[in-house]
Amino acid sequence: MGQVVLLVSTDMADVPISSSAIEALARLGVTTVSLAADNHATAIILEGWAFDPACSCAAIEALGGSPDEIRTLQPIAQLVVSAAPTQGGIFP
Repeated sequence: MGQVVLLVSTDMADVPISSSAIEALARLGVTTVSLAADNHATAIILEGWAFDPACSCAAIEALGGSPDEIRTLQPIAQLVVSAAPTQGGIFP
């Protein structure tokens, strides 16, 4: 799954998720948009099976931002965590 995280400083973090922005992201293959924030930055997480993270500049522009103002992070690894015990998944 293609994924990219866009980091926006909090003072610029008026994230316009308009219907036209959603349509533009959907055309890029984005199926999920998530937001996370603290006092310093807002993270916009874009994901989609047909989304190519190389299109992050187009995604930034769809959100009304400028690639020069927004830091882009791409995933390095993705792990799945299971609560199953390590002894073959069998509970004692």
